[in-house]
Amino acid sequence: MSVIHIKSLSDPGIEIYSTLTEAQLCDKRLFADSLFIAESEKVINVALEAGYKPYSLLTEERHLDGIAARVIERIGDIPVYTGSHELLKELTGFPMTRCILCAMIRPEPRTLDEVLKDAHRIVVIDSVTNTTNIGAIFRSAVALGVDAVLLTRTTCDPLNRRAVRVSMGTVFQAPWTWLNSPVSSLHKYGFKTAAMALTDQSITLDDPILKTIDRLALVLGTEGDGLSRETISESDYVVRIPMNHNVDSLNVAAAAAVAFWELRRK
Repeated sequence: MSVIHIKSLSDPGIEIYSTLTEAQLCDKRLFADSLFIAESEKVINVALEAGYKPYSLLTEERHLDGIAARVIERIGDIPVYTGSHELLKELTGFPMTRCILCAMIRPEPRTLDEVLKDAHRIVVIDSVTNTTNIGAIFRSAVALGVDAVLLTRTTCDPLNRRAVRVSMGTVFQAPWTWLNSPVSSLHKYGFKTAAMALTDQSITLDDPILKTIDRLALVLGTEGDGLSRETISESDYVVRIPMNHNVDSLNVAAAAAVAFWELRRK
């Protein structure tokens, strides 16, 4: 471990935390490995326990012998950048209430075969671009027994800094990968697909038929436009959550939590 006391926000190494965008952190022309940022002792520890590798760490000087010390013991020989409260407040724009930021190495995406091997309940997130919703869906998925998460390429990155924070690190615990083919391609893995959408053919979430399915993929779409007609038409079931008082739908993260609970595998 190398503790580096920074005096300026232009010091080498700090650009990871100060000026580089999420896209630039993934750019292998800038770094040998693609990176992402994890925040707080708890989230960083969850990532470490899941096998994610740290690249560097940033914390206030006053935390080196306190909260940050427990993380520093685990991260091995990487740079630990530290500075005064005033300097790091200037960096983040607010006091570092989470105390620690850690740049971590982004692993290569898992294969579909690996992610789906032992899965019985999975969720496909299609074109959801709100990072808060992504983090919340991952948190509910892990808490409520979903075995794997698949994301279409039009969905935002689950290792986005805000998504990781909202997920409370559960994004590191859920097996996930990108789905580069139509939802119907999951049939070859033995999955029936259930699209969450409001159509004349929708069945209710508590329909007994859904409880009989051994391998079920729940497909969620963006709140604005919902799922595409093509995705809905190629799904085995179209499912809705019964609503009261003429409310037509829930926030996608809230709907996901309800559906995960109702369709959990007994």
